Amino acid sequence: MSLAPRAVLVHRTTEYAELTARHGTHGQAAFFLSSRGRSIEEVAERHRRTRHALAEVASAVPLTWRQTRVERADLDRFLFAPEDVVVVVGQDGLVANTAKYLTGQPVLGVDTDPGRNPGVLVRHRACDTAALLRSAVSGSPAADELTMVEAVADDTQRLTALNEICLGSPGHQTARYRLGPDDESTAPEAQASSGVLIGTGTGATGWLRSLWQERASALALPGPAEDRLLWFVREAWPSPATGTSLVSGELTRSHRLRLTVESDHLIAFGDGMESDALHLTWGQTVRLGIADTRLRLLV
Repeated sequence: MSLAPRAVLVHRTTEYAELTARHGTHGQAAFFLSSRGRSIEEVAERHRRTRHALAEVASAVPLTWRQTRVERADLDRFLFAPEDVVVVVGQDGLVANTAKYLTGQPVLGVDTDPGRNPGVLVRHRACDTAALLRSAVSGSPAADELTMVEAVADDTQRLTALNEICLGSPGHQTARYRLGPDDESTAPEAQASSGVLIGTGTGATGWLRSLWQERASALALPGPAEDRLLWFVREAWPSPATGTSLVSGELTRSHRLRLTVESDHLIAFGDGMESDALHLTWGQTVRLGIADTRLRLLV
């Protein structure tokens, strides 16, 4: 007998909840913010909208389904199942934070603060949840298949991300490594830099676009579903021992980037989550390219 679908509601602690947890009471949190020229009412109102949206989404889950919730900070310890339908209630970035832990489950993004969030990934309102959940298990749900990026280390560590993967020093010091294509066509170059960023078409609305604009790059930004990535080296330093000839490029299904660590400790993290990263030491090799996994985002 097959299991009933399970709705997994992903959310994150609100700024208001964090403030009251830190300062003890609403009044003390209000005093703290007022001393810095801010009002707690704006923060409290966003908290109320978020809690209302989460309650509305929860009530829309069919009674025959199973249901659970997971907070952003617990995602790396949560076990998603094949029959799950994942409902992300929050901001665009929360969808990206969730994507790396999935293996093809359909994802519904619910915007808790329309007008404040861009709505690139949280495309729906809480009132749409019931119809979208029915569609998600219909057999052929309407969904965008978004390209993801992956880093695979030679010790089998693997990391995926929806927007981008950044590889560099955990202390934001100079990262030293050898960089080149994952083949014999071009010799790797020894580099010293602030790190390397590899981004997708979804990431082209964020950090990747920032680097692309800064360089006035002639490379075309990829689309969210396109099997193409762009990569940039951040602040490469020229010296007698390090070069700057390989500082940007694009990757397709048949092309990957290979980086060999020449520092005591580098990390690779995805979508801004440094707490869940690959830890790499001297001599290790990591390969970066398009992931086999894609994000199925309901439309």
